[in-house]
Parts: sequence; structure tokens; C-alpha cells
Amino acid sequence: MMGEVERPMSDSQRPKREATQVHTRILRCMLAVDDCYAYWRRVDNTAPANRAAIAFEQRWFGTKSEARVRTLITEMAARFDPYPEALALLSSIGPLAPGLLPWLCHTHLQLADPIYRRFTGELLPARRAQGYTTIDRVGVAEWVDQLYPERWSHATAMKFAANMIATGLEVGILQGRRDPRTLTIGHVPGEAIGYAMYLLRGVEIDGPLVGSPYLRSLGLNADAMVSISLRVPGVRCAKIGDIVDITWEEATLDAWGRRYLRGPS
Repeated sequence: MMGEVERPMSDSQRPKREATQVHTRILRCMLAVDDCYAYWRRVDNTAPANRAAIAFEQRWFGTKSEARVRTLITEMAARFDPYPEALALLSSIGPLAPGLLPWLCHTHLQLADPIYRRFTGELLPARRAQGYTTIDRVGVAEWVDQLYPERWSHATAMKFAANMIATGLEVGILQGRRDPRTLTIGHVPGEAIGYAMYLLRGVEIDGPLVGSPYLRSLGLNADAMVSISLRVPGVRCAKIGDIVDITWEEATLDAWGRRYLRGPS
């Protein structure tokens, strides 16, 4: 079985498991890069009960309405709060390279949303592997209906499709203004891959890291993992038979991020 070898971690190093409960929050909040950045720059974990009121009063998200701020706080808390080491790192290291932000937000959205995780980490890679070069809203809506038969109306499935495609466009894994959209990965920054790997190292996910929807969404299968040492800081990989041996050069996500995850000064 394909997998990876890594040093064992203590229980204190393991945050919560990836989200597994299906929900519809992506219908109301997509990638929201600017809002994610605003959240992790301003959030105070000592006051979660009235966080939405504080965020509205202090204009964390600019001039957005109070109702919209409540929606954003709910979504941002689901994406970032379960991973306190990551949130503390993002809150403290200052500005990041602009091209890096969508990829970091993408990984956190995958963790928080099982449908988006499967869309980006299963459906899109499978279509690429099968030789397809495009995807459209109707096809994605049919896929949603097949995953969850009769759970939602056709209009809701189409809304899922539209919002997930729009999110994929913002991340950079899809291209095109109109259907059909082109499947693409483009350039994934090495720091985005490193962040995802160090974050996921401490998260309980379904299956091994190698071959996971998270890395597959970044264009990485087991064979591609061997080459990432050339462009991903703090990670070295070697393939031994069917096993990918990962060497972690930093002890924690925090240590890795403070060394490598810096924007322009």
C-alpha cells in the first residue's frame, strides 16, 4: 500500500481531525482570501463567545453588514480555530507573499469542507488522470447529486457547482471565464506545499498524507513527491519501493513557518 514513513508525534502535537460532517457553508462563503487574512490578523481566542460582535464593531472585515460578519466569523472559526498552532503562526509572522495566500486558504477550506475536499482532491485529479482537460457546472452538479442522492434540489447542486468552480478559479486549479473551465494546476509555490505538509502532519486525516486529497489537489502523487525536495523548503522525500519516506527538517509547523513562511520585507 502506498504511504509514507515519518517520525511519531505525541498526542499533544495532534490537533483536531479534519472535518467530516457535510454542510452547505460554501454556498455562503467561498475562498474569501481577504477575509481569511483579516481574521487571522485580528482574532483573539480569549473572547470567542462575542467574537462576531467585536469583529463588527472593530470593522475586521471592513464595511460588511453585521449579518455578513456573523457568517464570516462562523466560517473562519471552522477553518482556522481547530488548528491553533497554524492560526498562531499566521497571526504572528506578518505579511505573506500575495501569490501564497490563496493556496493557504485552499488547504484550510479543504480541512473544513468535505465536499470541497473531494471536489479538489478527488474529482479534478481523477478527470486529469482520465485525460479530460475541462469541467463544467452541469457535470459538477451531477457529481454532487451522485455523492448525496436526493439530499438537495437541482438548484442547490448547481449552486454548489458554481461556487466550487469559482473557488477553484481563485485558487488557480481551474481557468476560464465560461464553461467549460480548463483543468490546470499552474505554479504551486513550494512554500504552499510545505505549509500544507507540515500542517497536515499534525492533523488526523482519512488515510496517509501521500495520496491524500490535500496533496493531490496540489498536483502531487506518490511519484511527484520525490521531486519536491528541489522546491519545497524543509522537506525531503525519497521513494523506496511503494513507500515514500518523508524527512522533516523542522520539528513543528511553527518552526518551519518562522523560517520559511515570510513575505517581502
